[in-house]
Amino acid sequence: QVQLVESGGGSVQAGGSLRLSCVASKYTYSSVYMGWFRQAPGKEREGVAAIYTGGGSTYYADSVKGRFTISQDNAKNTVYLQMNSLKPEDTAMYYCAADLPNGGSWFNAADFAYWGQGTQVTVSS
Repeated sequence: QVQLVESGGGSVQAGGSLRLSCVASKYTYSSVYMGWFRQAPGKEREGVAAIYTGGGSTYYADSVKGRFTISQDNAKNTVYLQMNSLKPEDTAMYYCAADLPNGGSWFNAADFAYWGQGTQVTVSS
């Protein structure tokens, strides 16, 4: 069982930056997919970025490419999401997710078994 705890959310003005962190406890697998998803009120949860901890491959939604960077620190069992040039449309609850490779899609929330509690990101114009 993997437990995920996010932190780093907050309120910023458009153009600002935030860094989200996701610490995985009881982490027994060395090669998993770690993803960041977000959900705005009235909208479906959408994939933002993901990383395969076994090799470091990264994946991004088109809406965040060039602005967000996902990275990992295996020694700390932590995945980060650096968010730059934030826009009001980035406002959402951000969730960290994890799972073993299962043939699913990194951007599909249904393909991730383990979830954190979420951290709120609010970007004002």
